[in-house]
Amino acid sequence: MKLHLIGVLALVTACSPSKAPVANNRDTMTQRQKDSVFGASGVPGATAINKAQAAADSLNAARKRADSAAVTDTISH
Repeated sequence: MKLHLIGVLALVTACSPSKAPVANNRDTMTQRQKDSVFGASGVPGATAINKAQAAADSLNAARKRADSAAVTDTISH
């Protein structure tokens, strides 16, 4: 009986995966994509998300323009 139990235990151990299973990464959307989907969902107040993203994009573009102007100004002097 002990030999049978040891054989079954060895078989189970041999058939089990040696590594921890890799988690299934089903969440492939970025946070911005998730926010855009939610903003378009029709939930009351969700349109503010799209407006906030547009404002953030505008500020980011202005910052990039100011940074590139500052770099250009320091290069020419």
